[in-house]
Amino acid sequence: MDNVQVYHRSGQWCSGRRLDDVVAYDVKILPQYQVAGRPTVDRSYLLLNEGVQLTRPAVFEGPVEGWWYVDLVEIEHTDTGLLVHDLYVDLLIPPAANRYQVLDLDEFADALRAGQITPTQCATVLHQTQQFINRYLRREEEGPIGPGAPFPPSRVTELEALPPLLVET
Repeated sequence: MDNVQVYHRSGQWCSGRRLDDVVAYDVKILPQYQVAGRPTVDRSYLLLNEGVQLTRPAVFEGPVEGWWYVDLVEIEHTDTGLLVHDLYVDLLIPPAANRYQVLDLDEFADALRAGQITPTQCATVLHQTQQFINRYLRREEEGPIGPGAPFPPSRVTELEALPPLLVET
């Protein structure tokens, strides 16, 4: 397992661990998003070869507690670490992973119209979204989808057991 630094969209460099093609990292939840009595750190997982970031947000309460938030992202490898760029399309997946919600397609369209993402990035994120759904969320009875995989991915399950990765400064 290798150490890695990840730059989160909140402006924080976060310590992480890489296991094969998955990175786990912990990020301090910004004060304006914290919920009293809830943890103040989220653990996120980057699926490096899939352009996907998974998080079970600590601030999720009530009917969405324990749900996975999936961001479609672009991951830039630099000398300093990994830079994660949000590509607007998100999914919300309950613990049973027997259904899901696609979120923020309107923000995705607005970003394309405004030139914040390129047509190539648009095509990439649409492809990544469909691949993710086919691989992790479709059931066998829905028709041929290619090789399926459990959700969450097994490497994520392994990395969930790591002790806290956040280095307080």
